[in-house]
Amino acid sequence: MYDVIIVGAGPTGIFCALELVKKSNLKVIVLERGSSIQKRFCPMREQGGECRRCHSCALISGWGGAGAFSDGKLTLSLDAGGRLTELLSPEVVRELLDYVEQIYLSFGNGGRLFDPSQDDIANFTLKAQRAGLKLVPMKIRHLGTENCYDILLEMENFLKNRVEIRPLSKVEEILVDNASGEVKGVKLASGEEILGRYVVVAPGRSGASWLEEQARRLGLSLERNPVDIGVRVELPAAVMEELTSVFYEAKLIYYSRSFDDRVRTFCMCPHGEVVVEWNEEEKVLSVNGHSYRSRETDKTNFAILVSTSFTEPFHEPNLYGSHVARLANMLSGAVIVQRLGDLINGRRSTYSRIIRGPIEPSLKEAVPGDLSFVLPFRYLQDIKEMLEALDKIAPGVYSPFTLLYGVEVKFYSSKLRLSPSLETEIRNLFAGGDGAGITRGLVQASISGIVIGREILKREGMQVS
Repeated sequence: MYDVIIVGAGPTGIFCALELVKKSNLKVIVLERGSSIQKRFCPMREQGGECRRCHSCALISGWGGAGAFSDGKLTLSLDAGGRLTELLSPEVVRELLDYVEQIYLSFGNGGRLFDPSQDDIANFTLKAQRAGLKLVPMKIRHLGTENCYDILLEMENFLKNRVEIRPLSKVEEILVDNASGEVKGVKLASGEEILGRYVVVAPGRSGASWLEEQARRLGLSLERNPVDIGVRVELPAAVMEELTSVFYEAKLIYYSRSFDDRVRTFCMCPHGEVVVEWNEEEKVLSVNGHSYRSRETDKTNFAILVSTSFTEPFHEPNLYGSHVARLANMLSGAVIVQRLGDLINGRRSTYSRIIRGPIEPSLKEAVPGDLSFVLPFRYLQDIKEMLEALDKIAPGVYSPFTLLYGVEVKFYSSKLRLSPSLETEIRNLFAGGDGAGITRGLVQASISGIVIGREILKREGMQVS
């Protein structure tokens, strides 16, 4: 019998465990369906070649979650990375932003802080407005992919003597005591039942569909989140240098002329590389981006995502996103890469056309093709309009040689109805992070773990800071 069962060893689960061991001797177990961080091995990343579609993708599952091999960006702003200010006051979230940053710094190399001046913000805001874009200025700390890994390794080493960590343990069901209406534990895929007084579910983005399935089974209230579908753009780093040298990641929002859809840049990776990820739950390959502080390339990549909120009677946004991604996988066997010029001219890209251009794709697995066979016209029109607008503040973006990888899909679970302490409608069952539909990044996911940890400590009559 455990005091606290944590499902998922991503930022939410890790920071919940850190908060609990800081002020208590509660018996805590962390269950993770992937491997420990030292055993997270991606054959494609280490050996090259095609994605092996591993049963548990090492890039998105395991200790540290998808963040372990991410760009390592800490977004220190209330304006991006999640929806916690809908549950907590801005003052509380702002205080926790600083607290989370200090914890990351205490476990390793803090990378580089990007904190744009008011003059820079005013200058680029004006340029963005003239282009029909909205700039969301933010303070960002870039850890880098390798530093992020090292920090998470230190966190694992710190916690493994204080809590029980069980990797390769997939949770199949959340167990509830029907008589009392309280959570009582979890059931593993192996059939083993683990009982505990508190359960914290934090399965991350890759476990979004599982958590939604559990919520429906348990009768929990759900609110549909939008689905984000788009492409990853790759171009010479020099094209974006004026923006990335100041902001590192320039968060820009655009509303399309044709459809009034919300289009945004996401996960900008200066001097980075494009990578592919296998989502075992959705059975799809999608693209993402990484940046290493010690291994810079001459390219920058970022996503352009179109947000779509579906209305009744449709209520399966994740299913829609997975179908779009699966179509790209079916046509290419992996992911598609296309030159912007070929897309505009209505023809598929070929290897020979791509190698004649100035940009060599960083993702060797990508197959030249035609994204117009995959993405609906509406999405393609939104993306092209966004690229035209970006070209006005970063000339060279709307180049015929710019590469588009498809597709990039962000799977968010339906948002659970949660209290300000992130408790579900079932007593002592808490949920946090991207999998619960309330965060979209490392920092706010980490904050949600702290909020849950502090609430458990309060219920145990312990002092919290």
